[in-house]
Amino acid sequence: MNVLTILDRALSKRLTLDEAVLLFKEADLLDLAKVADTICRRKHPDGIATFQIDRNINYTNICKNQCSFCAFYRSKGHPEAYLLSQEEIEEKVAETVRLAGTQIMLQGGINPELRIDFYTKMFSGIKKKFDVRIHSLSPPEIFHIAETEKLPISYVLKQLIEAGLDSLPGGGAEILVDRVRRIISPKKINASQWLGVMEEAHKLGIKTTATMMFGTVETIEERIEHLLKIRDLQDKTGGFISFISWTYQPGNTVLGGKPVSSIEYLRMLSICRLFLDNFRNIQGSWVTQGKDIGQICLSFGANDLGSIMIEENVVRAAGVSYKITADEMIDLILKSGKTPAQRDTEFRILKIYDKVKNT
Repeated sequence: MNVLTILDRALSKRLTLDEAVLLFKEADLLDLAKVADTICRRKHPDGIATFQIDRNINYTNICKNQCSFCAFYRSKGHPEAYLLSQEEIEEKVAETVRLAGTQIMLQGGINPELRIDFYTKMFSGIKKKFDVRIHSLSPPEIFHIAETEKLPISYVLKQLIEAGLDSLPGGGAEILVDRVRRIISPKKINASQWLGVMEEAHKLGIKTTATMMFGTVETIEERIEHLLKIRDLQDKTGGFISFISWTYQPGNTVLGGKPVSSIEYLRMLSICRLFLDNFRNIQGSWVTQGKDIGQICLSFGANDLGSIMIEENVVRAAGVSYKITADEMIDLILKSGKTPAQRDTEFRILKIYDKVKNT
């Protein structure tokens, strides 16, 4: 079967792993974009492209996993190691709310000294003072708490939900293939453990996002295997809100290497839209690709550009720092031919901006 036939079938049939690999390797980039855009428009016929306003607060950079692709972590005792106080965290939340932010993403390293009461106190303290969504703690953090406390994953999640946790981000997925994980993050949870945390969360009614970081040591086949595992779990639970992919940033890392090109990123983005037929929302990554490529994402299958990110530290640690204001985001989406809309975590529209004036 040739690539044009597969692309035509992708408009009505689910792609196999082999078909997606073939498309990635041989399909014309603009043909991929055309099909991805067509599928995206079917799912979003209103022509709206969304964004949200949130803040990524990294409460600690002390991490025992010390992944070779990460430039953010520090070991305990390092002069740059830190753990934010509750007061410092709440000051950041207050600023986010003042700037119309609706979501807080609290993520840190795997700090071995933190117990479950640190997290429950942090969440309940925020909820007592602020009307904000707590979309926080990745599967490796949840797994670490359960392991440290010798408690089941489901029990830990229930305790965190009771304290104020609303949903989980998909951090720590990287590539859900253990060959890759053993090379770039051998101390981190394996692929089945990551998927297991997400499945438990979905069983408890918590929505989550799914992610992929690519461009380290994985093969194209392993990227599609990652997508297949995400798609299978979505078939089973329906608990993923959106899918977000971004490229590895090699600056200041032990792993080193070269960044993935924007062309390869866009090719992968389109494949994600084609392959993940059970996902309504696919996010483009202006954070790693910059504003211009972020805008182009909206023609390669993405319907969302994530957050304006009042604060972001992990990508910045690798030497990549793009910033955008809400007005710039609105202008960027308008000039792509789409209608900008601010959303919340679960993609409920909060405000639509037309082409004449803000409404």
